[in-house]
Amino acid sequence: MSGMLARYERLVAGGELRPDPDQRRAAERLAALQKELEAETGGGLLSQLFARRQIPRGLYMWGGVGRGKSMLMDLFVSTLEIKRKRRTHFHAFMLEIDGLIRTERAKQLGDPIKPVAAAIAAEARCLAFDEMVVTNTADAAIMSRLFTALIVDEGVTVVTTSNRPPRDLYKDGLNRSLFLPFIDLIEAQLDVLSLNGPVDYRLDRLGDIDSWHVPLGDAATAQVREAFFRLTDYKPEDAANVPSADLDLGGGRTLHVPKSLKGVGVFSFKRLCGENRGAADYLAIAHAYHTIIVVGIPVMGPDNRDQALRFTKLVDALYENNVKLFATAATEPEALYPSGDGSFEFERTVSRLKEMQSEDYMARGHGQV
Repeated sequence: MSGMLARYERLVAGGELRPDPDQRRAAERLAALQKELEAETGGGLLSQLFARRQIPRGLYMWGGVGRGKSMLMDLFVSTLEIKRKRRTHFHAFMLEIDGLIRTERAKQLGDPIKPVAAAIAAEARCLAFDEMVVTNTADAAIMSRLFTALIVDEGVTVVTTSNRPPRDLYKDGLNRSLFLPFIDLIEAQLDVLSLNGPVDYRLDRLGDIDSWHVPLGDAATAQVREAFFRLTDYKPEDAANVPSADLDLGGGRTLHVPKSLKGVGVFSFKRLCGENRGAADYLAIAHAYHTIIVVGIPVMGPDNRDQALRFTKLVDALYENNVKLFATAATEPEALYPSGDGSFEFERTVSRLKEMQSEDYMARGHGQV
């Protein structure tokens, strides 16, 4: 054995990975795809002249957080022996596409999608995406045409990971009918594999790090910072370069997320609950991130009624979508809002915050009911 499958087998044999039928099936499918892509590299001029190239079918891997999707993608890309390959985070790719489309539109030469797809294809025969999640209405509207041009017209093979099956992408999104052809394209052109095996490696990586940290201060901040790096496999020494994002809230509104990587977003309490926000905003966050880190949760009183109400709506949205919450706070949940309008109802929020710290809750898949 050589290449990806050999690397995967060594990880299992060495005890770094545990036997997992879903992972094994995905590793075998990715190894087969590698052979197809590498075999094309050896094709001569005659095959290019007399036969239309059979595009290797791509792969859509979905499943709960911590099931090894990114690990398998790492193995696939690092051992794929072709020059024109590219791995990128899906959000970053769509931001790049937005810029390329604006440039093409400025030329006023017609539909910008085809030249943009051609430019991407010239650089990559295989595109590998981390964390395909669609929250932006503008992205949803163009994805069918963009990926049809990439896959069908330009012959690019796409491999992607997601926390959701294709039919759940952009669920309940605005004008979702415009997005449905993209789902049909994915199911027609890519093999769809689920990874929902018994081992959640994310929980293993977290080790003994709790999710709720008090009191506010350097020690609590250090704990959630460490949780972020373990969850995202990002190197702490590169902390200054952690990517940010602008989350589409609908209606032309966006929310800046100062740290956003691999489905983990970092927010301040002041930004989330100190500004005028509604349930729809918190639902957009819950759909976009499987884990959020909220820093600076204060003790609230009668004068902070609006903040307490928004915090309740935030927790409801996170809880109902099984989003994992890591937080730095001034005190434990039961003492956050001891008095004021709605403090009695806040007890339900306290109960949910307590449950969200449990092993059972932490093991649930994002968005699963």
